[in-house]
Amino acid sequence: MMVPAEFLTFAAVGALAQLVDGALGMAYGVASAAMLLGLGVPPVTATASVHQAEAFTCGASGLSHWLAGNVRWRLFWVLAIPGVIGAVAGAAVVVHVPAEWMRLALTPYLLGMGVFLLMRGALGRPPGPEVPRGTPMLGLGAGFADAIAGGGWSALTVTTLVARGATPRMVIGTVHLAKCVVSIAASVSFLLMIGLSHGTAVLGLIAGGVVAAPVGAIFARRMPARVATVLAAIAVLGLGVNNVVAAFG
Repeated sequence: MMVPAEFLTFAAVGALAQLVDGALGMAYGVASAAMLLGLGVPPVTATASVHQAEAFTCGASGLSHWLAGNVRWRLFWVLAIPGVIGAVAGAAVVVHVPAEWMRLALTPYLLGMGVFLLMRGALGRPPGPEVPRGTPMLGLGAGFADAIAGGGWSALTVTTLVARGATPRMVIGTVHLAKCVVSIAASVSFLLMIGLSHGTAVLGLIAGGVVAAPVGAIFARRMPARVATVLAAIAVLGLGVNNVVAAFG
């Protein structure tokens, strides 16, 4: 039985996005949503499809990070519970707010945080607390933005927590596990509002992401903290620049 070429395309994109996401803590949702939008999928449907896929891929990635020793449970709960609330709220208003508006609103933050992380990685800094102050509000805002824009949870949480001194690999692993719970909440909300569509894209993204998840977790565990910080800075700067190009291109 021949596997559809469309499915293989989505699986390849899901695998590549998950490798980057698992190692640096961001990019899966943004890359997947951008690809779906580029293929002409409506913004709300693209956002819903990405979250439906992430419910599985982030579960596999989070489990891989947990087995690799990259998860801090106290930080997980402080992020996950507000994140679920934010995701449900974001899904409820996404039909009224264009995704492009939210991405553009996040762009100055991403660019500024990318520059800050580059400086932090170059200069180095002593580690901070396991759960930095303001983390619950960070989870709430990131969950809301992620549900509306089809991505942003990892870019917001990972960069902010690392900038505040948390250990990069612990942040990446914990954020991925929390993202699984947040994605499930968003997926259920989207299913109730618009149902399930573009099943081939969802299944392909899931297949590729699940296969690549363990490799990304190993990268995160073995990567030096300063290197991870610099690479995360480059990734988030790339996301910010991409948002600017998409908005004015």
